[in-house]
Amino acid sequence: MNEALLRSLTPSVLGILVRRGADFAAAEDAVQDALVEAVRVWPEEQPRDPKGWLVTVAWRRFLDATRAEAARRRREDRVDEEPTPGPAPATDDTLQLYFLCAHPSLTPSSAVALTLRAVGGLTTRQIARAYLVPEATMAQRISRAKRTVSGVRFDQPGDVATVLRVLYLVFNEGYSGDVDLAAEAIRLTRQLAAAFDHPEVAGLLALMLLHHARRASRTAPDGSLVPLAEQDRGRWDTAMIAEGVEILQAALVRDRLGEFQAQAAVAALHADAQTAEETDWVQIVEWYDELAGLTDSPVVRLNRAVAVGEADGPRAGLAELAALSDSLPRHTAVAAYLHERDGDLETAARLYAEAAHQAPTLAERAHLTRQAARLNAGRPG
Repeated sequence: MNEALLRSLTPSVLGILVRRGADFAAAEDAVQDALVEAVRVWPEEQPRDPKGWLVTVAWRRFLDATRAEAARRRREDRVDEEPTPGPAPATDDTLQLYFLCAHPSLTPSSAVALTLRAVGGLTTRQIARAYLVPEATMAQRISRAKRTVSGVRFDQPGDVATVLRVLYLVFNEGYSGDVDLAAEAIRLTRQLAAAFDHPEVAGLLALMLLHHARRASRTAPDGSLVPLAEQDRGRWDTAMIAEGVEILQAALVRDRLGEFQAQAAVAALHADAQTAEETDWVQIVEWYDELAGLTDSPVVRLNRAVAVGEADGPRAGLAELAALSDSLPRHTAVAAYLHERDGDLETAARLYAEAAHQAPTLAERAHLTRQAARLNAGRPG
């Protein structure tokens, strides 16, 4: 057991729980429980992501304790009501909470925002970033949602589509943000797939697995980001990729295409390539065409511009990019990459530096700053 590793990780895990809304005392208790579990489990098999493992376990312990405390208070408030005798249910009710927060009285976007905040543990800023809106706008949306459902009975659960959207956003935040929620999102999506025979549920599970399979290769030992083209594909989880592809294929043959299946198809094409040079960019562009038809999302069109730049050359990609608003997140970074591919290193360096100032995370900012420095160092003075 690496006790030094546990000690070094404890402060950051505690900090994450506090940032996610846990009070300090409850967070300390949850982290201590997670450390005890680590001492029990890790000698057999230490996880590949020790910090992520501790955050996930500690957050579950905190949620369990919070729910238990809330249940105790409800029992005290209803002291005159005798509970039904018998053992307490052992099933995980987290997924049911997702359905209950997706209340029919809310619009889908408000239901997603409320669920992410109340159950998913994301901050208002993280949710706003996922929706590409100002934080103040998202705060107002969540407040309105709370007012709408205050006093209503939560006996009409929401639909699967809304829950899928929530799980998708929770996974994205866990995959790319500063809070490790990806494993929890996969766990809940597995439960959803077991309960619902629906191709989009399967598509989302496949998408999560295909992305999560690459997680170990996304950062260097010093914590810096590693772009997809430079990742060590030998570190990809081939078993998880195979599972994701199998689930996706079973969903696609049902001929009920949805956005999660289309996104999973793009991820599968990346996973199928033995090297970055072997990536089938032409087929990826075709899948982005399908995805754009399904969602009309500006982010999809931005990703499509990158794919066109790989399939048909950087100038074709820049032409696609010119049709999009330069206010889109990562628009400047994509422009920098395509200009570099086109040989305009001076413009690319300038755009990389601009993109660094716009980056939503410190890791991205550092990566883009290094890209600018690399190009500037290679130019004659």
